[in-house]
Amino acid sequence: MSNKIIHSGVIKSIGVDCLYVEIMQASACADCRVAGNCHASEAKVKVVDAYCRDVARYHVGERVIVSTTSQVGLMAMLYAYLFPLMVLMTTLILVRICTRSDGWAALSALAILIPYYIVLYLFRERIKDQVHFNIEQESN
Repeated sequence: MSNKIIHSGVIKSIGVDCLYVEIMQASACADCRVAGNCHASEAKVKVVDAYCRDVARYHVGERVIVSTTSQVGLMAMLYAYLFPLMVLMTTLILVRICTRSDGWAALSALAILIPYYIVLYLFRERIKDQVHFNIEQESN
């Protein structure tokens, strides 16, 4: 089983040290031959930031391969889903125990996410080193 997550995409724009690549993120059945008939398939267009030292090699409209490891995907899931859920649930339980008020517990649990996302924003450069995409030119 491969340790890589690979998507084919098209470069939409080029920044100073970053390529903005549009990829088609498809559900497991979106590639099925009958997916159009069963309406169960789901596909989304997403733009990912692929940081690159040599952006001059690429041009807008070029097809590229965007890849990352499953370990990087796991880290992204932790930052985006698991950690905020843990913070939210811990706050909800603690405030409910201390105040015996469902309303305050719910408001506090939602409000605690504001500092979480502020901290995430402040550490974005460090996180960018951990959660990153590799890019390579697609061979024809």
